[in-house]
Amino acid sequence: MTNTNDELKAMHAPFENPKFIFFTDFDGTITLQDSNDFMTDNIGFGGDKRRQGNKDVLDGTDTFRDSFRKMMDSVTRPFPQCIEYLVKNIKLDPGFTEYLDWALENNIPTVIVSSGMHPVIEAIMKNLVGEEKAAKIDIISNQVEGRPGKTIDQEGGWQIKYHDESGFGHDKSLCIRPYANLPAEQRPTLFYAGDGVSDLSAARETDLLFAKKGHDLIRYCVKQNTPFTMFSDWTDILTKVKEIVEGKKSVQDAAREGYEAYQKGESGLNGHAK
Repeated sequence: MTNTNDELKAMHAPFENPKFIFFTDFDGTITLQDSNDFMTDNIGFGGDKRRQGNKDVLDGTDTFRDSFRKMMDSVTRPFPQCIEYLVKNIKLDPGFTEYLDWALENNIPTVIVSSGMHPVIEAIMKNLVGEEKAAKIDIISNQVEGRPGKTIDQEGGWQIKYHDESGFGHDKSLCIRPYANLPAEQRPTLFYAGDGVSDLSAARETDLLFAKKGHDLIRYCVKQNTPFTMFSDWTDILTKVKEIVEGKKSVQDAAREGYEAYQKGESGLNGHAK
């Protein structure tokens, strides 16, 4: 069972009692590609079946949990080979390193909250930002395990191990809520960055969502009246977070700007959103 210290890890590591915490999705948010989509499309059952699975989830005929398991089950390479393949191919958002350097200098923890698998995320981050910086980023995600009678090193030997029993497999809101429920005098300002519908529950627990331009998460935020602002890459995020941390802008101001930009048609939603 998770104890209170684990639930509030970012309040103590890598910094003590931070005033701000940045939670973020991983695939397609920190990285330019979704690692799970990349595997499925190239060494799994392919993009057509994956996109149909996404439609089934949106239509309510399948859960994200079951659809995602089907995707991962279609990838049969030994797990170490999958990690090696992704480390070679997944690229970092161009502004993330600058953001991370600034956040570490200003005692702001960064917590990755992902539907992906911990060993994959850890390996990719070590490759992209280096082991020392990667070690200062907490990762809350699904895991991987061997199939009955097999090991993850064998062909067809691994499967995803979900974080919880929710329909998402990992309800991201659950790991953020303990921070959101802290007494007002202890509670930090909470940020979240994401691009997908699975990020919406997490965003509701935070003070400000950074929603990626051109993605349907923006429409869901408007529909659900969830405060948000938009970003194209992490240089946008860094600029706005700096303004908030320095007291030049409130989270309410940032959210209002995001909604106004959406109303002006500046969200990048042109019928091809993910």
